[in-house]
Amino acid sequence: MIGEHGMHLLALSHAYRVGWLKRVAERALSSRLTAEGVVDVMVLSQRCDAPRLHLQCLQLLSKDFAAVEQTEAWRFLQDHDPWLELHILQFLHHAHLAEQSLYAELHEAMDCLRHICTDGCGEAGPSGRLLPAHARPPCPNAVSCRGLRQLIRHFAACGREKRQQHGCRSCKRLWQLLRLHASICDEVDDASCKSRERNSLVFLSLRIHRQFKQRMQKRVGELEEDSERWRLLAKKVASARVMSQLVKRQSQLLV
Repeated sequence: MIGEHGMHLLALSHAYRVGWLKRVAERALSSRLTAEGVVDVMVLSQRCDAPRLHLQCLQLLSKDFAAVEQTEAWRFLQDHDPWLELHILQFLHHAHLAEQSLYAELHEAMDCLRHICTDGCGEAGPSGRLLPAHARPPCPNAVSCRGLRQLIRHFAACGREKRQQHGCRSCKRLWQLLRLHASICDEVDDASCKSRERNSLVFLSLRIHRQFKQRMQKRVGELEEDSERWRLLAKKVASARVMSQLVKRQSQLLV
């Protein structure tokens, strides 16, 4: 009942200042958002001072903008409200930049993880002891390397019961990074994932990484939807890596 007349109820509750009804109407509209009607709901949310609903409309626009562009409401908006169109396009642009920045950060984390597991970094050196400063390979990103070393040390010291029963944010974060790294690598015994000597911290991360690779290949207990999500993320991170390398080459040529 409320869902069918949500837009009318939102307008009336805003005009007559019925707060509880306005909140109910907002929830009803947000649960029924579609590409066909999101523009109309967004215009109404802007006029009825409903910022949460307005943000939800923007999020749907960013997810399915190709379908929204084909609607009559979007064409009407382009002809009659260029300022709102500009606001939407700016939001989409900033969302795209934020997404690319996130992929670039994940790319840096993958480089640092490969650097730690292959060459060692700081106290997590290949021989298990702190290397002299002149003998250490350069860090791709000192801050990211330091954070990853802390995560690996924490994972090695964190109790198994705590991880299994209550969960641990730091351990989950490392698992996710290793899961992403396993999705990016082409083979289980990839040369970039080998370590010459079995340092305790480095070997721990390598062992977990290879378990992920074997599980991905066997498809044991893994949902296809979840697997597809990780593959898509791996492709986007790999794309960010290629773009980063192109930017570096262009900057070197300019210098």
